[in-house]
Amino acid sequence: MRVLYFSRDYTPHDHRFLSSLAGSGQETFWLRLERRAVQTEDRSLPPQLQQVTWRGGREPFDWRKAPSLWWDLRRVIRRIQPDVIHAGPVQTAAWLAGMTGFRPLVTMSWGSDLLKDADRSTWMQYLTKSTLQCSTVLVGDCLAVQHKAQSLGFPAERVVLFPWGVDLQHFSPAKAADFRERRGWQAEDCVLLCTRSWEPLYGVDVVVKAFICAAKEEPGLKLALLGGGSQSGWIHAELERHDLLDRVHFGGQVNNLRLPDYYRAADVYVSASHSDGSSVSLMEALACGKAVLVSDIPGNLEWITAGQEGWLFRDGDVDELAQKMIEAVCQRDQLAAKGNAARKLAEQRANWDDNFQKLLQAYQMACDLVKRSKT
Repeated sequence: MRVLYFSRDYTPHDHRFLSSLAGSGQETFWLRLERRAVQTEDRSLPPQLQQVTWRGGREPFDWRKAPSLWWDLRRVIRRIQPDVIHAGPVQTAAWLAGMTGFRPLVTMSWGSDLLKDADRSTWMQYLTKSTLQCSTVLVGDCLAVQHKAQSLGFPAERVVLFPWGVDLQHFSPAKAADFRERRGWQAEDCVLLCTRSWEPLYGVDVVVKAFICAAKEEPGLKLALLGGGSQSGWIHAELERHDLLDRVHFGGQVNNLRLPDYYRAADVYVSASHSDGSSVSLMEALACGKAVLVSDIPGNLEWITAGQEGWLFRDGDVDELAQKMIEAVCQRDQLAAKGNAARKLAEQRANWDDNFQKLLQAYQMACDLVKRSKT
């Protein structure tokens, strides 16, 4: 099957999709909509992949250039003649693909594009609805995405739920060697790990506020923050103001190879994200056998049972999150059991190799639907 994979940029998620597509025998072409200032993936493209050169993919996306990109995308499609186009997010790459008139189009939601962006403005509502009208099949990573698409008129029978997943061998329980000690994390400390981007959507500010409250009561509580973002200045200033910088480790951008070491060195994974589908970072933590402490948004509720794999707290509730952090310290003897339950859940539902097959089924379903419509 000739697959044209059209995505916004080159992220770790894109790398996984492209690697699996190329390795599954599909003749895969990659089209990149934009190149943003920060490169989020440093691994090379799979050698079997054919990267398409076109007018896009060289700079940040600009809606003023959409007509010329649309015109050139039609040229690309005529040249490649794909059997199916896989495109997402909904309001950018998938919308441009849909406007070319090519079918079958498999639109892949990236979670927040439907759960958050779709209601941001009248313009985003138009883009979302028009893309769904052009889509042969919609691939979503959780029931919340499916329900949102249904509320916008997309048929449930043409939705394929594909919760992505992780490499269960790469992300697995193991001792973190001396990783913890080299960073000054003592054996008796309770280390919280947050890997989310420092942007308002992902609630890292909520994590920091709660940590400040909890740290006053629990001197052994430590926090590891990976990544960065627009809230960097506030986060550093707030932790400094409360004299807690020595109890926080700033890991910066961590590549995929080193990421499991951070999960293994921590005691509890924490996320206060305000919107998520099936969160990949959550699945990574589960796969590494870590207890989790996450917001009670719909995407997380599809995965986590309070008291089993960890804890849930009300979205945005700093006080409740702080209290659950303190509970984690007080219940250190239960973390291993919660971690075992987490790993079991990951093995049951978050295996990338198993889940990836659902994407191939979505492609075949889309092709079959178009064929039937022509007969």
